[in-house]
Amino acid sequence: MADLKLSFACLKYNHVRALMDGVVRPEGIDLTCLDIDPEQIHPRMLRDLEFDVSEMGLTFYLGTLARDDPPFTAIPVFTSRGFRHGTIYVNVRSGIEKPEDLVGRRVGEQRAYGHDAGMWSKGILGDEYGLRADQLTYYIGGVNIPVPNAHWLPHRPPPHVEVHHLQPGQTLSPMLESGEIDALFAATQPHGFETGKVTRLFRDHVALERDYFRRTRIHPIMHTIVIKRGIVRKNPWVPRALYQAFKEAKRRHDEYYHAIAGKMHRILTLCWATELYADNRKLMGDDAWPYGVATNRKTLETALRYHHEQGMSKRRFAPEEIFAPETSND
Repeated sequence: MADLKLSFACLKYNHVRALMDGVVRPEGIDLTCLDIDPEQIHPRMLRDLEFDVSEMGLTFYLGTLARDDPPFTAIPVFTSRGFRHGTIYVNVRSGIEKPEDLVGRRVGEQRAYGHDAGMWSKGILGDEYGLRADQLTYYIGGVNIPVPNAHWLPHRPPPHVEVHHLQPGQTLSPMLESGEIDALFAATQPHGFETGKVTRLFRDHVALERDYFRRTRIHPIMHTIVIKRGIVRKNPWVPRALYQAFKEAKRRHDEYYHAIAGKMHRILTLCWATELYADNRKLMGDDAWPYGVATNRKTLETALRYHHEQGMSKRRFAPEEIFAPETSND
């Protein structure tokens, strides 16, 4: 029997490179891999179902589960993760020096209310500093490049939260520089950061993020992998085959970096790479980027709680509910 032909859209991260280059092949699947930025993948997948398999923001995927016939099945592979203290920006003249100063302020959020970076920023500010998401007024749009109103998004802001969408041609970075908005939650660094008119809310964000992980063991998840549910209905073995292939690609990635751990400064064009890798490994262990439900339970439960608390899901999901059963019990 010929292999099942599937298209796969994802940014070519190091930990998926072996799969996208064809070095690792999922059993029974002929995978056509497309190296595409997630900003382009999201509308093409959520609006047009253009690909068979793709990277997708976790919050966007969760939004699709409210549909009568959800279009996707996810597997617990996490292509993008990131700590969020360092992605909260403020206008230097706003008088915002600490999280509590954000109460009642105008805050930009990249792309959508409920963008993964924004969800985690709001959630962390709530858990760590007592700030509620509904204490802010939101302005939604592109950071440095205008983006159209995302009618394809699977969720909408809750009615008790004040949200404004930018006009065509507007972007959040100059609004933050001029003081039209006071702060910004974004995965993309605003151009204004380079002018000196914008700074981070947490100047010592790396130390805070390391302390946050040390205390909570949470490494925030941004993106997962989804498969069209129609494909899974006809071929229930596909999620497991893809999951195993993603794990093998990451194993090869991890094996390579462990092998060069003591000489990274000679191989990578990154100063102090050897020391940074050693410090991260000491803090986060041999696998700082695990796949699977069990090893990510606390991080997933926190994300699902934030999604519900911020009004993007009617009920709080459990981690096992949102992934293909044959992969969530791995």
